[in-house]
Amino acid sequence: MLRRSFVKTILRRLLALITVVGLIYGLAAAIYATKTIFKVKMNYAVVLERFGGVRQAVTEVGWHARLPYFTRIEQEVPLMNQTMPLGGSPAPMRIISKGNVALWTSGVLTYRIRDLHRWAIENLNPLELLQGDYDGIVKDILQAQDVDRLISDRETIKEAIFKALKSRPINVGGPTLEKKYGIEVVSFVLKESRFGDKLVEASEEKKRRELIAEAENYAADQEASRIRKLYAAYLDGIKNLQHAVGGKDDATNAALLEFLTQQKWATAYEKQQQGQNTVVIQNTQGNTPAIALPAFDAAKNRPKGGTHGQTAN
Repeated sequence: MLRRSFVKTILRRLLALITVVGLIYGLAAAIYATKTIFKVKMNYAVVLERFGGVRQAVTEVGWHARLPYFTRIEQEVPLMNQTMPLGGSPAPMRIISKGNVALWTSGVLTYRIRDLHRWAIENLNPLELLQGDYDGIVKDILQAQDVDRLISDRETIKEAIFKALKSRPINVGGPTLEKKYGIEVVSFVLKESRFGDKLVEASEEKKRRELIAEAENYAADQEASRIRKLYAAYLDGIKNLQHAVGGKDDATNAALLEFLTQQKWATAYEKQQQGQNTVVIQNTQGNTPAIALPAFDAAKNRPKGGTHGQTAN
């Protein structure tokens, strides 16, 4: 009986101890859940709103207590470097360049909160406000550029955007981003700038057509150069022929010149392949009609009996 009563006493005390520990743990968890006791981590700050409407920034690292129902934690603010994507999303944003050409671009702003009072107390929803001002400045600069410069001169444009975010007023005579929000603009990176897929296809087709046109122009220039050279050689030949048949007074024997010219065309006619155009030799003396030579047939005009040429009177 003594042993049984001893065991029962031990069990009752153990259950009572477990119950007390559970109540204490539950109370502590309830208090922690309501953030009556809260912790400020390193590189973070907590903004408290007190009963009278006063807002206070708590920056000291460690555990802190507040009065329940009479105060509330409004927000927890990170004080380390933070990033903000262009357009509020990592996905590329569509813009219209100066030449009314659509492009896709993306960028990232890195900033750090320096003045917690301006950031969290003077501005309601500072993240949304900063996002709007940031997007507006970047779009103003990007959409004022030519499309070729947006693709080929990214380094210069990136630096221009960084300087504008850091020191340019949002409006004429107004504050900069740093003064308005109590932040420090650390860096800006222009991650991507590219044409749309349809515009890329159109650009490639345009380049292909330009290459074809350039090749055709080159061929035309070569042909024109060849014609000019042939024309110059023809003029030199005519001048030499005219000088050769000229008299003592440099007068040209028109009949002889025309005859020699016709002989030249007749020689060219004999060298033509079958099916070429007919050559007409005009008569320069009397009223004899012109002679129209038929299409030249090499087989019919081949020498017979092993002779290599014919003599024409």
